[in-house]
Amino acid sequence: MNRCDFTAWEAARRARLHAALDAALPQADAYPARLHAAMRYACEGGKRLRALLVYATGEALGAAPETLDAPAVAVELIHAFSLVHDDLPAMDDDDLRRGRATVHIAYDEGTAILVGDALQALAFTVLASAQTLPATAVLEQLRVLAAASGSQGMTGGQQADLDAEGQTLALADLEQLHAHKTGALMLACVRMAAAAAADADKASRDRLDAFGTAVGLAYQIQDDVLDVEGSTASLGKTAGKDAATGKSTYVRLMGLAQARDRVLHLLRDSERLLEPLDARADPLRALIDRLLRRSS
Repeated sequence: MNRCDFTAWEAARRARLHAALDAALPQADAYPARLHAAMRYACEGGKRLRALLVYATGEALGAAPETLDAPAVAVELIHAFSLVHDDLPAMDDDDLRRGRATVHIAYDEGTAILVGDALQALAFTVLASAQTLPATAVLEQLRVLAAASGSQGMTGGQQADLDAEGQTLALADLEQLHAHKTGALMLACVRMAAAAAADADKASRDRLDAFGTAVGLAYQIQDDVLDVEGSTASLGKTAGKDAATGKSTYVRLMGLAQARDRVLHLLRDSERLLEPLDARADPLRALIDRLLRRSS
């Protein structure tokens, strides 16, 4: 898929996502208006990588885009919920998200907590209300997203991240932490998409499972690399924000050059896992290229 074709594909899928997300979110003036306005605020902007991963994976397996709207919206709602709570003073205490004030700064801390709670509940309502798939597929998507979001997935990874502050983790422990905090939701994107593809064979599902795992790890390592590179460019620092606060990072444990190499190898492995798939997987291949070239 050339860049022009991928740009058109991405624009079409973003339009689908934004229409479905707008329909799922309560209107900003609906009672209680402050909460609903803040929920919409929390969902604005962002790369939409997880939703695009749902669409690209599902279509690679033969699923129609309309069957992928609900899981794409649901995973974006869960991601938004996690960011709102992650930014809170008791967590990372961040004032900015996506270039503007975080929810607890733009509104208040209590509202931000409730926004996260409401977004999480809405994600499962969206999945459970989908009318485009058989009930068995919807139940599988609900199971996958719940597992990826809970104590054995993203939330557990966030706790492990809190527990690890001020400690130097072994590389295997850091990878386990991020397999939960970041990787679980990435893998859920792939698995929910596969649940929407009734004709997908086990071999393809297994390859895409491995693909999702590799992409999730690559994305996190790349975040650590970009954190350091951004700090170096803008502040003359070499540690990066996370390392400066005492967190173990891949760059801190492996060094910058080795971390860059690990990202490259993981993404190349991801590309190889897609080789048996036909041209329907070209958007997935283009997403890998996008990850290789991203700067934020």
